[in-house]
Amino acid sequence: MELRYLRYFVAVAQTQHFTRAAEILGMSQPPLSQQIRRLEQEVGTPLFHRLTRGVELTDAGEAFYEDACQILALSDAALEKAKGIARGINGKLYLGVTSSNAFHIRIFAVLRQFQHDYPQVMLHQKEDNMATLMQELDEGLIDVAFVRLPCENSKIFNLKLIDEEPMLIALHRSHPLADEAELALSELCDTPLVIFPQAVAPGLYELIYNACLRAGIDMSHPQQASQFSSSLSMVSAGFGFAIVPQSMSCFSHPLVTFHRIKGEVLKTDVALAWRKFERSPAVKRFIDNF
Repeated sequence: MELRYLRYFVAVAQTQHFTRAAEILGMSQPPLSQQIRRLEQEVGTPLFHRLTRGVELTDAGEAFYEDACQILALSDAALEKAKGIARGINGKLYLGVTSSNAFHIRIFAVLRQFQHDYPQVMLHQKEDNMATLMQELDEGLIDVAFVRLPCENSKIFNLKLIDEEPMLIALHRSHPLADEAELALSELCDTPLVIFPQAVAPGLYELIYNACLRAGIDMSHPQQASQFSSSLSMVSAGFGFAIVPQSMSCFSHPLVTFHRIKGEVLKTDVALAWRKFERSPAVKRFIDNF
């Protein structure tokens, strides 16, 4: 059964008149009457009582009308949904956010604005380490990822820089240097470094590791945290000091202080990564918002 038959039928049912329905449909009355006859033949029963000045639905027509309206509504919704997906205003978007970016205000401000502007795009967000997100992005399990550079694996993706952040020193409140606004890494030679595993973010790990080596810090047995966020928890527990992005200074803990790094310029770039030759309109529209 063709959808146009249902549209003809609904128009006649709503106007209760072949001529008025034909005018609404932009066609002449005889072809409309013929199409309704064919529909009734296909259904196997009359759908209308033909009256002197119009028509009215039979019992079968009443039941058929309800279903026809639902079918047409679903058809129209499916059409609009497909058009929306093609324009990037409908569908789903799978986002990855590194744990260190979970504190970055601009990322989540843009996510909120995007959700406001395109409420029909469902955002699925997950937080994980950079190595895992890069692998999932490569395998198509997520559509975009917010990462931190340097990151060797990021070279196989398209990148859009969002921010450049200085790195800060995080200390326990009881540390003798906790009241200093600015510290040289060399002043922390007697304090253990708390750092995430190299496999989590190799490029960023090397940046921090080499800076500490240059400062004369013993790197033979650093304290290991699973993520940036857990490194701050370890600092608050007195394990040592950590080097973290500035945005993580919003981490509110009465036992953790943050300090600018004197002399050594340590910065990390926040970037949006997506696959090369990406064809998804929703992904392209999302990227354009940054």
